[in-house]
Amino acid sequence: MYDRIKGFRDFYPGEMAARRAAIDTIEERARSYGFREIGTPALERAELWTDKSGDDIVDELYAFEDQGGRHVTLTPELTPTVARMVVAKQQELSKPIKWFSTRPFWRYEQVQQGRQREFYQTNVDIFGSSEPEADAEILAWAADALTGLGLSGDHFEFRISHRDILGGVLETYDADVDVDDAIRAVDKSDKLETAEYHDLLVDAGLEDDQAAEFDDLVASGDLEAVEEFADTERVTDAVENLQRVLEAAEDFGAREYCTISLETARGLDYYTGVVFECFDSAGEVSRSIFGGGRYDDLIESFGGQPTPAVGVAPGHATLSLLCQRAGVWPDEEVTTDYYVLQIGDTRSEAARICRELRERGQVVETDVAGRSFGAQLNYADSINAETVVIVGEQDLANDEVTIKDMETGDQTQVAVDEFPGDRERPTFDDFD
Repeated sequence: MYDRIKGFRDFYPGEMAARRAAIDTIEERARSYGFREIGTPALERAELWTDKSGDDIVDELYAFEDQGGRHVTLTPELTPTVARMVVAKQQELSKPIKWFSTRPFWRYEQVQQGRQREFYQTNVDIFGSSEPEADAEILAWAADALTGLGLSGDHFEFRISHRDILGGVLETYDADVDVDDAIRAVDKSDKLETAEYHDLLVDAGLEDDQAAEFDDLVASGDLEAVEEFADTERVTDAVENLQRVLEAAEDFGAREYCTISLETARGLDYYTGVVFECFDSAGEVSRSIFGGGRYDDLIESFGGQPTPAVGVAPGHATLSLLCQRAGVWPDEEVTTDYYVLQIGDTRSEAARICRELRERGQVVETDVAGRSFGAQLNYADSINAETVVIVGEQDLANDEVTIKDMETGDQTQVAVDEFPGDRERPTFDDFD
C-alpha cells in the first residue's frame, strides 16, 4: 500500500459530486457578471515570487530545478500568473478585463483546518478600472456566489477596510515606523494575544502608548474618528473611496453583507486600496473563508502599463466548511437518472434505449459486467438510480420493457417502441 502524501486530498465520487455542484454554482454566477474563464499553467518560473518576496519564500513553495536548468515552482497563488498574462497581451485585450478560473494551488505549509498543501480556489479579477463600481462588483459577485450556495447574511459577513487608512494613520506617528510591518501586524491581530500584537507594533517602530492608541483607534472602526486623528489627504481620500465602494455595493445588493473593519488589512504587500475578507458569522471556521482587494500597482511592477486591478479568491476548503456548518453543502452522493437492466441476450435493444436517453441529456448506466438480475438491481440501488428500465428476453418477446420506480418499488410494462418515445425524461408516472 502507498500512503497519500500529507496535505493532499483524495475526492471519491460522492465528495466530488458535491464539490462539482458548488463549483458549478460559483462559476455560473461569475459568467452571469460577464467574467470569462481562463486556463493557467501549474508550473511557473519561481522568480515570479522570489523577485517580489525574496529567496526565503522558496521554503513555502514546491520549487525545484527542471531538466532545462530553470528554477520553477508549482504555483502557490494565481495573481502573479494573471499579471504576467495581462502584460503579455495588454494592448490586445479589451478593458476592463474580467477573468475567472478554478484550479489547484500548492504551498508547503502547516496543514490546518481549511488549509491543505494542495488547495483549490476560484479566482475572479477585474483589470483596467479604478472606479469604486469595480470593487463593488467583486463584492456583489462574492455575495451572489455564497447566496447561490444557499447561504445567507446569518452565515457570513464581509469585513471591509482600506489599506491607505491604516497607512495614513501610521504615517502620522514617526518617520521611523515601518508601515508595512505594522500593517502585517494588524493582519495577524485576530490570531494573537493582545500583548503579542502590541509587541509587533512596537517592533514596527511605535512607542508603547502609540501602539495602544493605534490599536484602540483601529478597533473602533470609526471613520470620522480616524479622519479627525489623521487629518491628511491620504486618509481623507481613502475614507471617501471606501464610502463610495460601500455606496455602490448598496446599489449592487451586497452592502448588507459588509461590515467596516479597519483590523482587516490583508498581509500581502501588493494590496493598495480597499481590502476585504469573508468570515463565518458564528466563528466556527477558524480562518477567513476568503479575501481579496485592490492591487493597482502589480501589473506595472511586472513590466506592464499602469493598470488598476481588483479581485477575490474564494478557497473551496474553507467555503465547504462554512456550507457544512450552515447545512447547505450539496449531498455527497452520486445520482443516476436511469439504470437499463439486461436479462438474457438483450444488449442491442438495451443499448438503443441507453443511447436515446443519453441524447436527451440523461445520466444512464447499464450492465457491463455480465451480472445477474439481483446483482444489477442492487447496483442500481447503490448508484441512486431513479428509474430502472428492465429489458428482458420475455418482455421483448411481448414487445415490452418494464419501468420500475426505485423509490416506491412500483413497476409497469411499456411498449418497447414507446420508450423513451418523444419524452425528454420518461418515468413510471408517465405510464401508470
